[in-house]
Amino acid sequence: MKNLFIACLIVGQSCFAQPAVDPAFSAERLAKVDRLLERYVDSNLIAGAVALVLHDGKPVYERAVGWADKEGGRRMTMNTVFRIASQTKAITSTAVLALVEEGKIGLKEPVGNFIPTFKKTMVALPEATGMVLVPAKRAITIQDLLTHTAGISYGVERHVAALYREKGLGPAAGNGWYTADKTEPICDTMERLGTLPYVAQPGEAYVYGYNTDILGCVVEKASGMSLDEFIKARITGPLGLKDTRFYLPTAEAERLAVVYGTGADGKAVRSAEGSKGQGSYVEGPRKSFSGGAGLTSTAADYARFLEMIRNGGALGTVRILAPRTVELMVTNQSGTLHSTTGLGFGLGFETVDRYGANGMSGVGTFSWGGAYGTNYQVDRQSRTTIVLMIQMMPNGTDIQTKFPALVYSALLKP
Repeated sequence: MKNLFIACLIVGQSCFAQPAVDPAFSAERLAKVDRLLERYVDSNLIAGAVALVLHDGKPVYERAVGWADKEGGRRMTMNTVFRIASQTKAITSTAVLALVEEGKIGLKEPVGNFIPTFKKTMVALPEATGMVLVPAKRAITIQDLLTHTAGISYGVERHVAALYREKGLGPAAGNGWYTADKTEPICDTMERLGTLPYVAQPGEAYVYGYNTDILGCVVEKASGMSLDEFIKARITGPLGLKDTRFYLPTAEAERLAVVYGTGADGKAVRSAEGSKGQGSYVEGPRKSFSGGAGLTSTAADYARFLEMIRNGGALGTVRILAPRTVELMVTNQSGTLHSTTGLGFGLGFETVDRYGANGMSGVGTFSWGGAYGTNYQVDRQSRTTIVLMIQMMPNGTDIQTKFPALVYSALLKP
């Protein structure tokens, strides 16, 4: 594997061997995945996609279909780079837990120990005439942020939207989660966020929002390094993830897939430039590193990261986390706050606690996705890693559910 990895770095291609016959999968049934992806491209529902399926760490399905830039005539390849948005969260969560293992961060430690504006926080409760502010019942902890149970949203709720807008956060900051065009370091932004009220009491509700961006700042404070430097030194560098970065070098701009969105007629339409479209992932100021949504990556790179998690924190001779730490990440740590229908949320991943809660995903599967349409799931029962990369925002298609369904239909030996 080491020699293969060195070779793939030289040619800039996928760092996995070409798919071979695997008796656990039906080649005939996997061919239906080809037809599914091609149909979505031919019908102009998506511009293109990269799909990768691993079984026991080896590829059983690897395809690039359609266009990375339809108007520019640039085809999708396995080497195409995608904006992975919230798939960044799993990598930042890994960074946090690496520091937990060093004793520099505690899971139950108050966030205010790292960011002073979080020492005393407020909660905004909606009422008929606007809102009422009440003190938080307790301090927000690191684990609250990892499980999205801190009560912190993206500031889109009607009763707090104006307050977030005044601070340059929420929808005023592009899509709220987007910071690639910002000229201030992420900790400056998060320190300002700490002065705003949140929408639920800590530990009482699952609220998706800036939680992992705050954790990115915590990583910087605890390590004394910028988030991009820490991730490169401790995660992407050791794992050989050369294409997982916050910003692309200018010389590699042509590798980045174009963002499309679902139009009124259901067809893919090229998105405009700017924060709510293509984003500044090449020409941006390179000062704001969003731990919640800032990274770009390839299917092969991200699959290597996921394989490290599936393998209990190690890949080959490289160990990133201890097995016990990883088990915390991929086990439901939020009870029924995330879902009452069999889905949970661990320390960075959604989890499947009941078969059928997420299609055919087995119990113990961990997964998530990104705002630009990228998606993954790792089924620990069948030892299968499924990655689908598209660039659709908004994505009005159902490809994210149909693709894994066809993959599972080809799995004959779970």
